[in-house]
Amino acid sequence: MATTATPTQTSRGVWYMIGAAFFWSLMSACVKWAGHMLPSQQIVLVRAVVTLAYSYVLLRWSDVDVWGHNKPLLWLRGLLGFGALSCFFFALTVLPLADATVIHYTNPVLTALIAAPVLGESLRRQEMLGALLSLTGVVCIAQPAFLFGTADLNPLHVGIALLGALLAASAYVVVRRLRATEHPLVVVFYFPLVATLGSVPTTALVADLVWPSWLTWIVLLVGVGGCAQVAQVLLTKGLHAERAGRAMSISYLQIVFAACWGFLLFQEVPDVWTGAGAALVVSGTLLVTQA
Repeated sequence: MATTATPTQTSRGVWYMIGAAFFWSLMSACVKWAGHMLPSQQIVLVRAVVTLAYSYVLLRWSDVDVWGHNKPLLWLRGLLGFGALSCFFFALTVLPLADATVIHYTNPVLTALIAAPVLGESLRRQEMLGALLSLTGVVCIAQPAFLFGTADLNPLHVGIALLGALLAASAYVVVRRLRATEHPLVVVFYFPLVATLGSVPTTALVADLVWPSWLTWIVLLVGVGGCAQVAQVLLTKGLHAERAGRAMSISYLQIVFAACWGFLLFQEVPDVWTGAGAALVVSGTLLVTQA
């Protein structure tokens, strides 16, 4: 029988997930900016190395065993996360920001669907309605070209973005399973560890490597690496404290935050569809948190 969170745990988990959504959105904006100058896999490598250092320092300060207990599952979490990260960063550099984000953030729905048979977590009717409202809001905000017909996206690029969403959902389900045996910081540590090991050879295959400027280094180290580390810790804590399907539905708020960054940083002016979508996302998220 699946365990349920107490009211205190639920409140804490919800706030963790809201914070994670904010920092993920800021990281995505930084990746989009850096992707104008660097190959996506090079950004993956820098982010992995930076977050690996952050994670190790946090583990040492917390006096937690670095290697954890369920090593096969920890390595699987890292591998799934690395694949999802590579796909998402690539999509951010080759697709419009809104399109790449909305495709990737189908992963909360995928998380709930995978968690139901794997973790034995039930899908309540209210949660399903909230997820549907949020997903509808995501579509309204992003207005993806492959649905609205305003542009012709490369099917391969769209497929890679969808693969990233599936890998991310699978990783989140593994994180939820690891809550019983592992400290959240250990789970976080394995992600950049595997990503660093994996991105070194994949980055070496990129022919047009570029040495970043000092400004790009700041964006990579602070904007991408720092925000990703904070978001990853909050996400892991949120998934430890809350049911997987419910927790991941809250991450739809990232789309609202992304719309704000698009307006502030990339001069993307929200339209009526964006406003309607934001209302649907917030309404759906509130519905899920009250389930």
